[in-house]
Amino acid sequence: MIDVIQPKNIIYTGVAGTGKTYRLQQLAQAYTEMLPLADGQTLLTALVEPLSWREVICLVFLEQRKQGKTLLKVPEILQHEIFKAKADLSQNKNLTSAAWSVLMTYSNPNSVTVKQYQRASQAFFDKDESRNWFLLEDSLPLLQDLQHQLDDYHQAVKTQTQVTIERFSFVSFHQAYGYEEFVEGLRPTTINGQVSYHIEKGAFLTLCERACQDPNHRYAMLIDELNRANVARVFGELMSLIEPTKRAGQASALQVNLAYSKQPFSVPSNVDIYATMNTQDHSLAPLDMAFRRRFRFIDCSPQPDLLGVIEVDGQVIELDKLLTALNHKVSQQLGQDSQLGHSFLMEVDDLAGLASAFEQAIIPQLVQASGGNGQVLQSILGNAIVSATVPNGMGGFNGYGKPHGFVIHSEALDQVATYHALYQS
Repeated sequence: MIDVIQPKNIIYTGVAGTGKTYRLQQLAQAYTEMLPLADGQTLLTALVEPLSWREVICLVFLEQRKQGKTLLKVPEILQHEIFKAKADLSQNKNLTSAAWSVLMTYSNPNSVTVKQYQRASQAFFDKDESRNWFLLEDSLPLLQDLQHQLDDYHQAVKTQTQVTIERFSFVSFHQAYGYEEFVEGLRPTTINGQVSYHIEKGAFLTLCERACQDPNHRYAMLIDELNRANVARVFGELMSLIEPTKRAGQASALQVNLAYSKQPFSVPSNVDIYATMNTQDHSLAPLDMAFRRRFRFIDCSPQPDLLGVIEVDGQVIELDKLLTALNHKVSQQLGQDSQLGHSFLMEVDDLAGLASAFEQAIIPQLVQASGGNGQVLQSILGNAIVSATVPNGMGGFNGYGKPHGFVIHSEALDQVATYHALYQS
């Protein structure tokens, strides 16, 4: 059950293969709602509820375009079922004024018919001499997600299939990931043949806006491999705002102006942040203390008890004991941060699969962790699998460790006795 009051900031840490990403996938299900079969009006309400007025008006135009109608007057927009469904959920009673405001704010800066001094950075609409509004062709690529939502709605109405509402956003950080992808950034667009730049919302800002419009539900930002990016650069001025006590509606709430749009922003209290962090790869960026203190850390250790056994001609290989024994030796030789996660063996159900797991995942992982030190590898994997050689030896395994002094005996991986020796000795 999700906490409905206190925002959660949690980072799952651990070595590779301990199920950190799997935890995020499980959390995603907790922030997903399967709506029961419903009539068209209920489905329409579910469609427009999390959307802004700008998105709703864009939906009206997209719906009309399917019927071959591209020009709309404001009264036609107001009377459209999509607009009226949003109006039923709104506390704003001056809907005509709201529609005009959106159309003019997001109008073409080069328009000769719309006189507006303050415009949004991205244009979606324009008006002809007959006071007919229309969607700018150059804005259509930016509306693909809305079009997909509209198509899904029509499909649900047609087939009366169950509707799924996902109240989360899942991203994987990498070295090039930055503020522009996460919060907001400049993106090029072409209007009337001229290249200009508009401000595009990132994954986190988009999620926060949805959460702000839907305060009765919780939303989750799910971040895989958090420390593969420079988190200070990614979060920017939001570093202080993500702290639970600084969220919107809290006693110590903070608000900042965003870097590009200069719009005031505060992180909603109904947004939870979950992330994973690999503690094994020391080449990854460390987290500074200012970021660390805003999160609760949960260690994800290897769980050998999740593993089963495999039987080979009446002989049994106990995978839990095998992993436990390996990690004991790894901890002694390389430290706990080099242990092997249980996922390396989760899919193993026969001897061939076990040999493949060792050959393709476990041995390469240990070679990298040990720096190709043949003596260390031999002490962990045993004489049957590894033979240490003199320095500058030309032995190796799949290109690993040729200058490092070891030879891998792949044929030993097909023998039950090889694995028994690892955990029965």
